[in-house]
Amino acid sequence: MQHNIYVYIFVMFAVTYLIRVLPLTLIRKPIKSRFIRSFLYYVPYVTLAIMTFPDIVQATSAPVAGLLALVAGVALAWSGRSLLTVAVASCAVVFITEMIVL
Repeated sequence: MQHNIYVYIFVMFAVTYLIRVLPLTLIRKPIKSRFIRSFLYYVPYVTLAIMTFPDIVQATSAPVAGLLALVAGVALAWSGRSLLTVAVASCAVVFITEMIVL
């Protein structure tokens, strides 16, 4: 049985398009519920965290290096450091930890 790749592409296009367009067309009034507004405010942060955190730990040769880099990055970010500082420090932690562990 042969599958038509164009059908799959069209279905994915339609699903992606509907997910993005339906909220814009169906919700015309401002959202007044504090719960829903709060929920929608945090959705991007949670999505980014869910996509990023597991890969941070699993991307290194030693999972402990990824975990230490995650802890260092969170601590530096929490203290108000810049993104460049957090990224460089996290990379340094992974590099040093992998030199010690491996």
